[in-house]
Amino acid sequence: MRKLSDLDRRRLRWRARRGLLENDLIITRFLDQYEAELTDADVAALTLMFEMSDNDLLDVLLGRHEPSGVYDTPDIRRLVAVMQKL
Repeated sequence: MRKLSDLDRRRLRWRARRGLLENDLIITRFLDQYEAELTDADVAALTLMFEMSDNDLLDVLLGRHEPSGVYDTPDIRRLVAVMQKL
Protein backbone atom coordinates (compact mmCIF):
# COMPACT_ATOMS: atom_id res chain seq x y z
CA MET A 1 0.00 0.00 0.00
CA ARG A 2 1.45 3.34 -1.10
CA LYS A 3 1.24 6.14 1.44
CA LEU A 4 -0.49 9.27 0.20
CA SER A 5 1.80 12.27 -0.12
CA ASP A 6 0.79 15.57 1.41
CA LEU A 7 -0.06 16.81 -2.09
CA ASP A 8 -2.24 13.74 -2.73
CA ARG A 9 -4.07 14.37 0.55
CA ARG A 10 -4.66 18.03 -0.23
CA ARG A 11 -5.94 17.15 -3.70
CA LEU A 12 -8.29 14.51 -2.32
CA ARG A 13 -9.64 16.85 0.36
CA TRP A 14 -10.09 19.60 -2.23
CA ARG A 15 -12.01 17.22 -4.55
CA ALA A 16 -14.13 16.14 -1.57
CA ARG A 17 -15.50 19.66 -1.08
CA ARG A 18 -19.10 19.55 -2.21
CA GLY A 19 -21.95 21.97 -2.74
CA LEU A 20 -24.15 20.25 -0.17
CA LEU A 21 -23.15 20.53 3.49
CA GLU A 22 -24.43 17.01 4.19
CA ASN A 23 -21.98 15.53 1.66
CA ASP A 24 -19.14 17.61 3.10
CA LEU A 25 -19.86 16.37 6.61
CA ILE A 26 -20.06 12.69 5.65
CA ILE A 27 -16.97 12.74 3.43
CA THR A 28 -14.89 14.85 5.83
CA ARG A 29 -15.75 12.54 8.73
CA PHE A 30 -14.67 9.57 6.58
CA LEU A 31 -11.39 11.22 5.54
CA ASP A 32 -10.64 12.32 9.10
CA GLN A 33 -10.87 8.72 10.24
CA TYR A 34 -9.51 6.73 7.27
CA GLU A 35 -7.33 9.02 5.15
CA ALA A 36 -4.06 7.53 6.41
CA GLU A 37 -5.22 4.02 5.45
CA LEU A 38 -6.48 4.73 1.92
CA THR A 39 -5.04 2.60 -0.86
CA ASP A 40 -4.53 3.67 -4.45
CA ALA A 41 -7.73 1.76 -5.31
CA ASP A 42 -9.60 3.70 -2.61
CA VAL A 43 -8.34 7.02 -3.94
CA ALA A 44 -9.33 6.04 -7.49
CA ALA A 45 -12.81 5.01 -6.28
CA LEU A 46 -13.26 8.24 -4.32
CA THR A 47 -12.09 10.30 -7.29
CA LEU A 48 -14.68 8.59 -9.49
CA MET A 49 -17.36 8.92 -6.81
CA PHE A 50 -16.67 12.67 -6.56
CA GLU A 51 -17.73 12.99 -10.22
CA MET A 52 -21.35 12.30 -9.19
CA SER A 53 -23.67 15.25 -8.90
CA ASP A 54 -24.14 16.46 -5.33
CA ASN A 55 -27.73 15.24 -5.14
CA ASP A 56 -26.92 11.81 -6.59
CA LEU A 57 -23.97 11.44 -4.22
CA LEU A 58 -26.11 12.37 -1.23
CA ASP A 59 -28.78 9.85 -2.25
CA VAL A 60 -26.11 7.13 -2.43
CA LEU A 61 -24.49 8.12 0.87
CA LEU A 62 -27.85 8.15 2.64
CA GLY A 63 -28.83 4.80 1.15
CA ARG A 64 -31.75 6.17 -0.87
CA HIS A 65 -30.20 4.81 -4.07
CA GLU A 66 -27.52 2.28 -4.91
CA PRO A 67 -24.52 3.31 -6.99
CA SER A 68 -25.29 2.67 -10.66
CA GLY A 69 -23.61 2.78 -14.04
CA VAL A 70 -19.90 3.58 -13.91
CA TYR A 71 -20.25 4.20 -10.15
CA ASP A 72 -21.38 0.64 -9.41
CA THR A 73 -18.00 -0.84 -8.49
CA PRO A 74 -16.99 -3.02 -5.55
CA ASP A 75 -14.61 -0.32 -4.27
CA ILE A 76 -17.24 2.42 -4.34
CA ARG A 77 -19.80 0.13 -2.68
CA ARG A 78 -17.29 -0.70 0.06
CA LEU A 79 -16.38 2.94 0.70
CA VAL A 80 -20.05 3.98 0.73
CA ALA A 81 -20.80 1.23 3.26
CA VAL A 82 -18.06 2.56 5.54
CA MET A 83 -19.31 6.14 5.18
CA GLN A 84 -22.86 5.07 6.01
CA LYS A 85 -21.69 3.55 9.29
CA LEU A 86 -19.98 6.73 10.52
